[in-house]
Amino acid sequence: MLRTIRSLKEKGHTMLVVTHEMDFAKNVADVVMFMDEGIIEEMGSPEQIFNNPQNPRTKDFLSKVLY
Repeated sequence: MLRTIRSLKEKGHTMLVVTHEMDFAKNVADVVMFMDEGIIEEMGSPEQIFNNPQNPRTKDFLSKVLY
């Protein structure tokens, strides 16, 4: 599945992907959106979200799933 999504991106397709695969999102996404209970808490480039999250909930989530 991840290979197919990467292939579609390389062909220029736009898509919305919901995932908990943070490495994949970090490497493939142009924009990352963090949602909590249906509310968009933070949105930005993968670099912004993964390297310098601003929202406390985003920081907490990433601290638990990134190694």
